[in-house]
Amino acid sequence: MSGATIAVYSVKGGVGKTTFAANLAWCSARISRHKTLLWDLDAAGGSGFLYGLESKGAKQAGEVFAHDRTSNERAAMRLIQKTACERVDLLPADESIRALDARLVAIGKRRRLAKLAQALGQQYPRIVLDCPPVISELSAQIVRAADLVIVPLPPSPLSSRAFDLVVREIAASTRRHPPLLPVLSMVDMRRTLHRDVREQHPDWPCVPYASALEQCAVQHRPVGEFAPQSPAARAFAQLWGAIEKKLAERKSG
Repeated sequence: MSGATIAVYSVKGGVGKTTFAANLAWCSARISRHKTLLWDLDAAGGSGFLYGLESKGAKQAGEVFAHDRTSNERAAMRLIQKTACERVDLLPADESIRALDARLVAIGKRRRLAKLAQALGQQYPRIVLDCPPVISELSAQIVRAADLVIVPLPPSPLSSRAFDLVVREIAASTRRHPPLLPVLSMVDMRRTLHRDVREQHPDWPCVPYASALEQCAVQHRPVGEFAPQSPAARAFAQLWGAIEKKLAERKSG
């Protein structure tokens, strides 16, 4: 099928957003065999860290948005790095991302990121965006660029409320927003509260709390690389299947 941009977005940190992005990029490459770009738009640079990579240049990530579309695409291609995982490339973040909101507002181009993603999509059938946990002009541009938004949510009684907040914020960013897929993150079925939340949302995909996922930051590899039979790896594979189904439904619709 044609290319697609998948954003992993949350209005708060600590929900596993970067772990989701890094592992879903791997699933795209390994399971669907797509050449995949993992684009880190969070100044913390977590996606690069999980793949054992750092930005090669100081404060260059923001320059990807500084000029016309052709120049931006060239700037992006200069920064993209190959990872150790076949078919996964990384466009890393750095501190310049922190000033990106002001730059985007000054430029006044509401779809600059969308057009750049479209151009990069000529080489990458799947682009996975690791988004900053803030509501900003950058997050609004991400929503306009995405074909699907993945929303990791903690297994809390407030999960529905947190998802509703994301829905409202995204709806405020664009008149026609992409489909949203809520996913329960870090679920420990030994805990009564987590089981209750899981029962309240049986249709939401679920990723377990697992030591294997914590090891991603130690191993600098996605969980499927070093623990392919683990519950966490299987959960991400199932989630990727749900994502591809959503994208296919959107294309056919």
